[in-house]
Amino acid sequence: MTHDNAWGPRRWANNGSVRLAFDQFKPHLGGEPLLIATGLGVNRHAVPDGFCGQLAEHGFAVARYDQRDGGESTHLPPTATRNPITALLTKRGEAYSAEDMADDAIAVLDELGWVTAHILGISLGGALAQRVALRHPDRVRSLTTIASVPGDITGFRTFRYIRLGTLSKFARLKFPDTREGSIEAGLAVARLLASPRRRFDEASARAALESNPDPGVHDQDAQSRQIGAQWSGPAITEIQRPTLVIHGEDDPLIKTKAAQSISSKISGSRTLILPEVGHDLPEHAWAPVARALRELVDE
Repeated sequence: MTHDNAWGPRRWANNGSVRLAFDQFKPHLGGEPLLIATGLGVNRHAVPDGFCGQLAEHGFAVARYDQRDGGESTHLPPTATRNPITALLTKRGEAYSAEDMADDAIAVLDELGWVTAHILGISLGGALAQRVALRHPDRVRSLTTIASVPGDITGFRTFRYIRLGTLSKFARLKFPDTREGSIEAGLAVARLLASPRRRFDEASARAALESNPDPGVHDQDAQSRQIGAQWSGPAITEIQRPTLVIHGEDDPLIKTKAAQSISSKISGSRTLILPEVGHDLPEHAWAPVARALRELVDE
């Protein structure tokens, strides 16, 4: 399935001076509105078409967008903190707040004409989705987080959920700011984040990256601004939307206790631990995730 026949045209939403790129999966299909928020640095094309197809088959109208400082959306000026690890600890919120990022998602919903929607976030997008549910509960039908930390955790406390060995490997990755550099960076990151219990399909990963050579994968400046956005809102214990918390059993970056922490704090939430899944969304996870979300919504 190619981007041309799977996705509607690129569209734009605005939150103040920030312009947000988004598109919709096979808009003619219809279904219950579902917005996907992407992870740290990556663009919306990193969300697998096959996964969106599974969601569509389960009755969801899927849209995805580039978060600010990612993909085709507005990139903000450089700040003093230009390393994601340092940004977790110091100089937080130099460029914008986590509330601003939550409002970006609402701007996309407004442009789509969706009064309410199911919100699904992957990695950093999962923390953002939790914040959307806190800041705009009347716009959220259900909440799904994948491979995420609790959305109300800030600063040094975040490290209790992160595998520091993997984080240090990320810090050592250096690639040239070229198309080939973006492909090689994406390949290194994909290999690092995959489950060690499954064979890494380098050929398929490279083919996907060649069709989407995303410089955001190794843009530490932009990642620092995203991860440094300060959340000053309420705790996730106040979330009162149907919630599904998903985590890969073999996640090499975020510990599974992050999922357990989210589930324990959100009343009535469900947890799905995916076997042989890392900090990614491989093909064998697509159907179980889509099915679990459908069950959450139906029940």
